[in-house]
Amino acid sequence: MTDHILNLLKIQALDFHETTDVSESQRTELRDSIPQPILAHYDRLAVRGKKGVALVRNQVCTGCHMRLPIGTINTLMQNHDVQLCDSCGRYLYLAEEPAPAPAETAPPVAKPAPKTRKRKAPAPATA
Repeated sequence: MTDHILNLLKIQALDFHETTDVSESQRTELRDSIPQPILAHYDRLAVRGKKGVALVRNQVCTGCHMRLPIGTINTLMQNHDVQLCDSCGRYLYLAEEPAPAPAETAPPVAKPAPKTRKRKAPAPATA
């Protein structure tokens, strides 16, 4: 399923003039490789000037900036099915996140003891 979305990303880059790496014959070949229902939904969004594919970063759709349900994220992670954003209707693509770099371990720094404040004695009661 990821292949269809990757092909849609390439078509989207061409439609919105983000790249010119693909010729018209390759563009036609990309469109032919995508199932017709998926392509028709993408075209409906593109006609309105909207991008049809949005990346997912930190469980958020980058098209509408809405948080996605965890079930949608799990399906994207397993590559079982194509997912649409519930808010904006764009196809979702989960980008590969780079592994976090190991943090350098610094020697522990001793923290100064917290300062204590003296309490004032309660005022004597006058009758």
